[in-house]
Amino acid sequence: MGVAQIIATVLAGTITLVAVVLAVRAVIQMTAVIRQGQPDPARFENKGTRAKTMLVETLGHTRMLKWGVVGGAHWFVMVSFMVLFLLVVEAYFEVVDPAGGLPIIGHWLIYGLGTELIGILGLAGIVVLIVIRQLARRKPRSRFTGSTMWQAYFVEAIIVGVLVCGFLIRGFKVANDTFEFPAWATPLSHGVGALLPRAEDGPTWVALVKLFISMGWLITIALNVTMGVAWHRFLAFFNIFFKRAPEKPAGSGLGALRPMMSQGKPLDFEEADPEKDQFGVAQVEQFTWKGLLDFSTCTECGRCQSQCPAWNTAKPLSPKLLITSLRDHAYAKAPYLIGGGGKDLTGEEKATAAQLAHMDVLTLAEGNKPLIGTEEEGGIIDPDVLWSCTTCGACVEQCPVDIEHVDHIVDMRRYQVLIESSFPAEAGVMLRNLENKGNPWGAPQNTREDWTKGLDFEIKRVGESDFDYLFWVGCAGAFEDRAKKTTRAVATLLHEAGVDFAILGEGETCTGDPARRIGNEFVFQMLAQQNVETLQEAKVKRIVATCPHCFNTLGNEYEQLGLKVEVVHHTQLLAHLVAEGKLTPVQPVDGGVTYHDPCYLGRHNRVFDAPREVLGSAIEGGLTEMPRNSERSFCCGAGGARMWMEEKIGKRINVERTEEALATGAKTIAVGCPFCYTMIGDGVTGKGEQDNVEVIDVASVLLRSIKGEKAIS
Repeated sequence: MGVAQIIATVLAGTITLVAVVLAVRAVIQMTAVIRQGQPDPARFENKGTRAKTMLVETLGHTRMLKWGVVGGAHWFVMVSFMVLFLLVVEAYFEVVDPAGGLPIIGHWLIYGLGTELIGILGLAGIVVLIVIRQLARRKPRSRFTGSTMWQAYFVEAIIVGVLVCGFLIRGFKVANDTFEFPAWATPLSHGVGALLPRAEDGPTWVALVKLFISMGWLITIALNVTMGVAWHRFLAFFNIFFKRAPEKPAGSGLGALRPMMSQGKPLDFEEADPEKDQFGVAQVEQFTWKGLLDFSTCTECGRCQSQCPAWNTAKPLSPKLLITSLRDHAYAKAPYLIGGGGKDLTGEEKATAAQLAHMDVLTLAEGNKPLIGTEEEGGIIDPDVLWSCTTCGACVEQCPVDIEHVDHIVDMRRYQVLIESSFPAEAGVMLRNLENKGNPWGAPQNTREDWTKGLDFEIKRVGESDFDYLFWVGCAGAFEDRAKKTTRAVATLLHEAGVDFAILGEGETCTGDPARRIGNEFVFQMLAQQNVETLQEAKVKRIVATCPHCFNTLGNEYEQLGLKVEVVHHTQLLAHLVAEGKLTPVQPVDGGVTYHDPCYLGRHNRVFDAPREVLGSAIEGGLTEMPRNSERSFCCGAGGARMWMEEKIGKRINVERTEEALATGAKTIAVGCPFCYTMIGDGVTGKGEQDNVEVIDVASVLLRSIKGEKAIS
């Protein structure tokens, strides 16, 4: 060992020791923060399914590859980070011996070939990602707006530096005639070697630089525990493993909402006490430990932000910035919590005077910040941010590390509604109507069957005789004039196909979807329990629903109350009936048709094909798709109970979506949801296009084709 090797070895050992000590301290610190969260025992169930899902999503990059070139480039960078870790280990041997290498496998040809190929592809991948970032960040309200850019640049530079150093080390070995792999297996290394002079200590010094870069990266992230762009490389595996629904290929926070929990158990409203039980989330430590892990894992990639309808219409909500704000607050507040501080459920301080005396001013200030509040109030999340969410699930769908944004937003809403009674004033009318009338419009219950008047066939009521399907009409389908057209069309089609169905009539009440998503879990439970009892008494086995919100609530959320029934959307049943030949379109409908995917039908429940199959059987010339369709469909703006709240900030979401539909040139905008029907219909009217463009449900398109009406007018 020469002088160069002795010096390099001492320096490498020193910086490695510092990096490891700091990294261990950082892991302990992060663990302590995450442990401040509430229990969530269900996250440890189905370990086999969880492990399989985690491996498929990470190694298969199933979420990232939806982004095409970005996903492919990121996969190569990820693989290079994982596999070329071996080359970082090898650098320690090269520091000691410039001709050395990794013991045992370091001399295998497959090792040389594999690491060369991965190094080349990893270098190409990171260059592609750098270019994409620079192009994307120049766009107004880009997905990188608000991200901590120096951290991303630092990580990108580190990856480039490590990969370049790897090829330089090999190049010097080639120049020194100590490289054992042939040119055909390691072409770039030999190409670099041809440009370098002979330098016996060259591999040692470059290996030292490589280790300084690698350990410098580890030291930096250890000193910045909220640096998600780096820490997600480790935390993503855990966050995906512990996702709420590991069996779901898409976001686990889609579909059903997480029940309101207290101490790791669903809250029993018959026995709940606000002074003993947690009602929603009022403090960051009241999120579960998985929530705190979510916040820690965010890589600030902004894919959620780029898809969010609120962000895209100039509203203050960015799912990314909401998560990073909660993350930064959780870590800033951690010393206060770990030191014994915190508020109990009555708002009283837990810490003793002695404990508080040991906390500095900044720690106490952070500990006493309200979670929800305006900037003037020192709040972490502005109320306008909280109430801008439509719960469309676009953020959850796109998040590559399975963060459950919607659950976290609704949990904060629950506390605001149930304890603080703080929510947009206009939503109060809707909630009172739900409590007093059983529907958000406040219509008399005895008018629920008015839509049946004028039909040329009888509608069976539950209790008259047996039936195959319960037709769940829904509040919109019973009371809203446009939605009634859909209800009548579906009933007519089912009658034409010979489907044996019945309705509850006045026995039906709202499923509780708007109450639950605005945060009023109490009203949801009241309505849901009533409906569950009704459905169980009627021995209902199968339900067909025209409203995706009812479809989602009945099929996914009533199971939390003990009801398990088969629930289909009307487009699914109609597609089946057409395929079976029980419904036969006789005259294709023309005029140009585009289809808007409802969030709670498509993204939340993965029903993309059925509506398109129905339309495909009924229209002429094929469907004209909007740029944002299927899982990337843009929200109409009505979800999350926003149907009953004014949209006062930025551009109206329904107008944005309507403009996209009109830009296709289609004369008909087909929908599969009564809320979408209203929102897009209003958008068309607002644009003055109501005489040229029609908004209509998929069922009505099919009915027109079956009845032989050629054109939509």
